[in-house]
Amino acid sequence: MYDDIASLYHLIYPNWDEAIKQQADALNDVVTTLMGSAPRSILDVSCGIGTQALGLAALGHTVTASDLSAAAVDRARTEAISRGLDMTFKVADMRQCTEVHGSGFDVVLSADNSLPHLPGEDEVRIALQGFYNCLRTDGIAIVNLRDYREDEDRSSPQMLSYGFRVRGSDRYFVFQTRDWNDDVYDVAMYFVREARVGTPASVTAGLDRYYAITVERLMFLFQEVGFTHVQRLDGILHQPIVVGRRGAA
Repeated sequence: MYDDIASLYHLIYPNWDEAIKQQADALNDVVTTLMGSAPRSILDVSCGIGTQALGLAALGHTVTASDLSAAAVDRARTEAISRGLDMTFKVADMRQCTEVHGSGFDVVLSADNSLPHLPGEDEVRIALQGFYNCLRTDGIAIVNLRDYREDEDRSSPQMLSYGFRVRGSDRYFVFQTRDWNDDVYDVAMYFVREARVGTPASVTAGLDRYYAITVERLMFLFQEVGFTHVQRLDGILHQPIVVGRRGAA
């Protein structure tokens, strides 16, 4: 999906630059609370177009960022250059994060409900083990995801509107649709450019699938792969955060 929509994905936010700063400040507070205030080495294993990674680098952290989508990584790299940020970018599957990035990081991050892109619990477990292996002793993993509940409305189809967004002289209507099948659902993202005099309407769209893992189950898997001090944090970002610490070997 993200290769198709990387150039427009920032339009899901009313103000992307503001979102970058707000999310970085919030995540920095978590890192500072759990690890102290010194700049840290942070590995963002699902950076997308850079919403979290860019802001954390701007705060002085040493940030390595990767994503499965080459187009998203290219967009994030371009944004970093335009902001004068020195960052390392790679195209990589989060399940191979140890093989690609090695170990010794202070923080491993996966935000914006990215982990549930993996197709099931076994794949989530593989990714979490990789996060653990990428960390130094006493390092922390931070995963931010939607608060899936077994009793939530899973009727299909569903539509979520982000409203109208402006990009240059163009106006877009941005929305997504969801189609559920048990614990899995497909999301189609649409960026509809309105017709104007001399400019035809157009649609940019992408499709992807999510596995609706609950926060409670994710916390169990954190512990299963070796994390300690696993906890849920609410009220920091718009979705819950799960954090865990790598203990001594």
